[in-house]
Amino acid sequence: MLVNMNDVLLPAQKGGYAVGLFNTVNLELAKGVLAAAEELHSPVIIGTAEIFLPYSTLEELSYFLLPMAEKASVPVVVHLDHGLKAETCKRALELGFTSVMFDCSADDYETNIQKVREITQLAHAKGATVEAELGHVGDNEDSAEGSSQLTDPSAYYTVPAQAKDYVERTGVDALAIAVGTAHGTYKLPPKLDFDRISEIAKVIDTPLVLHGGSGLSNDDFKTAISRGISKVNIFTDINQAGAMAAVGVYKEGKGMTDMILPSIEAIKQSVMTKMLLFGSENKG
Repeated sequence: MLVNMNDVLLPAQKGGYAVGLFNTVNLELAKGVLAAAEELHSPVIIGTAEIFLPYSTLEELSYFLLPMAEKASVPVVVHLDHGLKAETCKRALELGFTSVMFDCSADDYETNIQKVREITQLAHAKGATVEAELGHVGDNEDSAEGSSQLTDPSAYYTVPAQAKDYVERTGVDALAIAVGTAHGTYKLPPKLDFDRISEIAKVIDTPLVLHGGSGLSNDDFKTAISRGISKVNIFTDINQAGAMAAVGVYKEGKGMTDMILPSIEAIKQSVMTKMLLFGSENKG
């Protein structure tokens, strides 16, 4: 069933588990993610990010993601991740996406608030939800999400007191926080500021989001969720799983159709591993 982010994150926040966002930029990714969600009876968030639009446009994705979400036996949010322009967020809402992230984290604080508040008001009028980012989550050098390799990531960590002011003034439904993760593949294990997660969770009621989840240890995930994370973003892990499966079955004389089903299955298994880790199974 097609739902918005509040429908899955508020129960997760209350129940002490997290719901995964798995970016689904083509049909194979969408099939693998939704198959995992239905097998484990888990709520799930699917969608795309603005950086991925060269692979599939919002319009193209809306043709299959929305009907697939509506027909699913579990709650499915169709979400725009890391929308960088207001026009992109507005277009996603017009097409029927039930949630958008308007990422203004590179703007100054007051500009971030003003821009996000405007999109939040528009989304709420349509029954959709909004995620924003305060602080700034950097990118590893191979990240598909961007190229902001921060010299000192801790300088961009989310400040708890500022988070309280931010959510009150913007009205956002979920807040992505910077606590030591980065998008893409880690060369060295990241060191998360778990105490900061706890501090932020104490001062705001808004569900918290962890970006840059691919590559974290199982203990990192469990601790972050226990401290207050309700949504975890994953792409690199499932993207690589699908690619590795395709490479594993390819040989001379084979075609794309020979690689589709193994890729979908590998994506499904990768997603199921994360859902079990996040504790979202049997919550849908």
